[in-house]
Amino acid sequence: MQYKVVQRILGILLMVFSITMLPPIVVSWWYDDGAWLPFVLGFLIILGAGFLFWAPVRQHRRELRIRDGFVVVVMFWTVLGLSGAVPLMLADSPNMDYTSAVFESLSGLTTTGATVLVGIDDLPQAILFYRQQLQWLGGMGIIVLAVAILPMLGVGGMSLYRAETPGPMKDTKLTPRITETAKALWYIYLALTIACALGYWAAGMSGFDAIAHAFSTVAIGGFSTHDLSMGYFSSALIEAVAVVFMLLAGVNFSLHFIAWRSLSLKPYLHDAELKFYIMMLALVASVTTGYLYGTGTFTNAGSAVHHGIFQAVSIGTTTGFTTAEYHNWPGFLPVLLLFTSFIGACAFSTGGGMKVIRFLLLVKQGVREVKRLVHPQAQFVIKVGGKALSDKVVEAVWGFFSVYVAVFVIMMLMLMFTGLNQITAFSAVAACLNNLGPGLGDVGSNYSTINDAAKWILCLAMIMGRLEIFTLLVLFTPAFWRR
Repeated sequence: MQYKVVQRILGILLMVFSITMLPPIVVSWWYDDGAWLPFVLGFLIILGAGFLFWAPVRQHRRELRIRDGFVVVVMFWTVLGLSGAVPLMLADSPNMDYTSAVFESLSGLTTTGATVLVGIDDLPQAILFYRQQLQWLGGMGIIVLAVAILPMLGVGGMSLYRAETPGPMKDTKLTPRITETAKALWYIYLALTIACALGYWAAGMSGFDAIAHAFSTVAIGGFSTHDLSMGYFSSALIEAVAVVFMLLAGVNFSLHFIAWRSLSLKPYLHDAELKFYIMMLALVASVTTGYLYGTGTFTNAGSAVHHGIFQAVSIGTTTGFTTAEYHNWPGFLPVLLLFTSFIGACAFSTGGGMKVIRFLLLVKQGVREVKRLVHPQAQFVIKVGGKALSDKVVEAVWGFFSVYVAVFVIMMLMLMFTGLNQITAFSAVAACLNNLGPGLGDVGSNYSTINDAAKWILCLAMIMGRLEIFTLLVLFTPAFWRR
């Protein structure tokens, strides 16, 4: 392990992250809300900490190894979550203790969208902007952004990229150079954000709300500048814009890149994961809409349709926006929507969950095992999009699924040990491990009432969900630390 190289990278990344304190200062001055001082102090503290990490080892310029990449990613997300809490803790409004500030910071950076705040409408504009900005930076992954600039600083980034990107097949590069890949992804990400903001503004949002919600929509984050989330606007047109961009942000970004480069829609039409993603959300939206109307939750068919579609897409893509208190909906709907978040969005998107491609492969593997019972001697190949997959990929998916279930059960039991009831514990772990946000029971609206121990457990769940479990768990294996 190249500890000095890792230390140098952490220092650089912290100094880069300190720059994110500057936009909220500008927002504070523009709106004259008096909330600029915590961000000035946050900038100085984080910049100073990064400099102290970097200065003693600034001459150690070596290529990152795979192990180094895993350590940097895990340490950076942890340190970043702690650092991002600084302005929240220093601010007079909201008045947050350190545990709550770290929870809010990590929830933003991991695009979980779970909040401990009440009275969001009354917060200073700078604080509101900062929360949304955290999600936007975390959406594509600030590590991917760093991959684009690290080579200029004398450090290659492929190891970081491999550890950070979601999905079971991580070695695919869109361009020959990893730096160009990261830049391409960010150009697409930025373009979607601008288009989303313009769409919200045209649909009736203020300029501030349009930018703020575009940040969290494209990041599939779910933070809002209002306590009622999207329900605050009471606009079917705004909800329609949100649905379109939540769907787009949940698509594999490599498809966006290939479609943009070829100026063709064919990459979307022939992708098996995308087809399954659309089919799954369409099915859940249909069931939700029908049940809401059939039970009389919404007596107007139009209301049942737009609430049903919005919540199915929002929860299914793990965005977490709400137009109504879905956790109070009748029957099995809240649980159905929560279970949909386990599948989540497509691989290599900004969404959470286990990813659609993994679920698709699990289904195909289950079908293959049934066929083997009937024809024990036959050889069945699993194909996705007409291409055969190696058993190594399928085994990796099964391994991820088994570890995911084990981690989920352990964390749920830990939350129950702290005093949370079964429904709250189950949904809180699901919402944080899937980077969803809103849960059921006591965490249906927010997480302000749960105890500090539960918040720290859920902070760990958010990081594990963002890094897809293995990136963190690998650090606890003896084999990782052997030479």
